[in-house]
Amino acid sequence: IMLGYLLARAGVDVCVLEKHGDFLRDFRGDTIHPSTLEVMFELGIVDEFLKRPHQEAPQLKGRIGDTELVVADFAHVHTHCHFIALMPQWDFLNFIVEQARRYPTFQLEMNAEVTGVIEEGGRISGVRGTSSNKPFEMRAQLVVGADGRHSRVRDAAGLEVDDYGAPIDVVWFRISRHPDDPALPFGRIDQGKIMVLLDRADYWQCGFVIPKGAFEEIKQKGLEQFRAMIAGLAPFLKDRIHELREWNDIKLLTVKVDRLRKWFRPGLLCIGDAAHAMSPVGGVGINLAIQDAVASANILAEPLRAGALTTDDLKKVQKRREFPARLTQSFQIAIQNRVIGRVLASTGKTKLPWQLKLMKHWAFLRRIPARLIGIGVRPEHVRTREIVQPQRSR
Repeated sequence: IMLGYLLARAGVDVCVLEKHGDFLRDFRGDTIHPSTLEVMFELGIVDEFLKRPHQEAPQLKGRIGDTELVVADFAHVHTHCHFIALMPQWDFLNFIVEQARRYPTFQLEMNAEVTGVIEEGGRISGVRGTSSNKPFEMRAQLVVGADGRHSRVRDAAGLEVDDYGAPIDVVWFRISRHPDDPALPFGRIDQGKIMVLLDRADYWQCGFVIPKGAFEEIKQKGLEQFRAMIAGLAPFLKDRIHELREWNDIKLLTVKVDRLRKWFRPGLLCIGDAAHAMSPVGGVGINLAIQDAVASANILAEPLRAGALTTDDLKKVQKRREFPARLTQSFQIAIQNRVIGRVLASTGKTKLPWQLKLMKHWAFLRRIPARLIGIGVRPEHVRTREIVQPQRSR
């Protein structure tokens, strides 16, 4: 959606194909980081965006054992917004679509499921799929696979992917939020368990980390025991834990960390999770994908507009964005293996590591994770010019 918006704004005819009839997919990343807010500032839409219902987190907190500390403080990040915005992803997507639809060069087709690619003379020249149960074919100068970690486009194109493994999965659920609950999103780590809580105004979106493949074993032990584990980590939820009435209230996210060896073929480019599936560590996946979109638009808008796109142009996108993806995944894998894996294998009271003890006493150290989480590696800036004049909002 973001890439389509940027390209349409730059005078490129774009059609975005969305499998579903709406964006109401729950239990996904709902954190909009300072890097993404900065992109919206550069586009002149951040003030309008922040009028939409959202929560702002200027800090991220954690409780490890009996110790509570600030893990990241965004006060000093070099952006106009010094916070993470918490907003359901469907509201964010709908907002970007509203902005994109002001340009006559933007088109969005809902209920359009891509099932394969069209290859002619060794070049990807379009896609085929079904829309409202009717088959369709669409040809284009460039096909962009932005269809996530289970990308059908990358599979159909035969792109090779390296899987780096993940020792964890995450189960997501929601529990109502009371006015006197903690105000900031935070994580809790203790006695071999990890849980993250994201504020969605009237309820908490909760992510409970489990060992890879352990969900069936947890289900066999019964819902009551699972409720007890949650209440043990977050006692303030004890009076409403009964809201988890059945296992259907709990959704499993199978964690993957992988990366394409080559993100492109003639006529085809993959970005976001389709090119590099991210771990939920740091919650940076959607923001890294948006950075991919900005870089892609910066590099490709002019040759697309001129009808002169080459494979070298696509190669430039991978060259620009592979290093940030590789470095971020390396950091996530290290955290998964050296920290999260060890925590899940432990049974006793969790003690605060010495590195975090330093962070608790030296506030400037909180700027490091704030930079990594809020801005990331090699942040992108909008370089495309607005070629097409937007239509006035009706």
